[in-house]
Amino acid sequence: MSQNTTALTAPGAATTGTAPAAAPETESLAIARAINAGLRDAMRNDDHVVLLGEDIGTLGGVFRVTDGLQKEFGTARVLDTPLAEAGIVGSAIGLAMNGFRPVVEIQFDGFVFPAFNQITTQLAKIRNRSEGTIDMPVVIRLPYGGHIGAVEHHQESPEAYFAHTAGLRVVSPANANDAYWMIQEAIRSNDPVIFMEPKAKYWQKGEVRKDAPGAPMHSSLVAREGSDITLIGFGAMVTTLMQAAEIAESEGVSAEVIDLRTISPLDYGPLVASVQKTGRAVVAQEAPENASVGSEIAATLSEKCFFSLEAPVLRVSGYDLPFPPAGLEKQYLPDADRVLEAVDRAMNC
Repeated sequence: MSQNTTALTAPGAATTGTAPAAAPETESLAIARAINAGLRDAMRNDDHVVLLGEDIGTLGGVFRVTDGLQKEFGTARVLDTPLAEAGIVGSAIGLAMNGFRPVVEIQFDGFVFPAFNQITTQLAKIRNRSEGTIDMPVVIRLPYGGHIGAVEHHQESPEAYFAHTAGLRVVSPANANDAYWMIQEAIRSNDPVIFMEPKAKYWQKGEVRKDAPGAPMHSSLVAREGSDITLIGFGAMVTTLMQAAEIAESEGVSAEVIDLRTISPLDYGPLVASVQKTGRAVVAQEAPENASVGSEIAATLSEKCFFSLEAPVLRVSGYDLPFPPAGLEKQYLPDADRVLEAVDRAMNC
């Protein structure tokens, strides 16, 4: 994008020399408010962006992510729907076929499965089925993950289902700045995007740079540099990995943290470069381990970094069990202690 470098002069200001650079437009926002701001800007910039979901209008959603948007844009662009996820996604597909850019909210992760057929057999396939003549600019916002003390179907991590489905893009921001920019990039995509929001971090604040777009949506980033071991995760797990890295540093181990940001397509470049440097890796996720995104990453790194590895690539995951009652979630979900246990095992190989 080209930039206008012409300096503007305020009334009464000196006209010689170089004008001072404008202060960056930053704002401290919680992740939920950053997504709200991103949705608002996308709707202001494109009249074809519409929102659909259960209680997203008057209520502003159960997590208040869409708070105030119906008041600003009206009921024709922010639609409260019946409790019918298959119907919501089916309606979004029809809207996309007619030139709109619908953004669907699924109220909780476990509620996405009534819409699973629409997502995997229709939404994901239409561009390919039409030989690219029909765009599918549908975003499905999916609050996911645990740490909120809820019952089953409210704290699950179903990302592997969608990453396995060709035709879908799957992303998950871990901080407010990414949340603000990635939701807008997802809306601009002509492919369907599963936008996974770590609801446990909805109210975690961070600086949002509204004057400078973040990294491209489908790119992994180094969140913390290190030299001894690579810790890899996405969404809420990035915070856990950063905590583990700080503790490890106090014990003499330098851990590099990779924030995946994108689950499909997965950007392996930063992962491979980091593991070739450190020789060790731990992949962490809240989802069960079996046939998971973490398993795929571990297998791929074992192939691509075989001659650099000093230890097996280890996984830290939820257990291969249905999500437990709220009182047991701390035993089920990975925390910094479980990550550090894996770090110790890798370092002792």
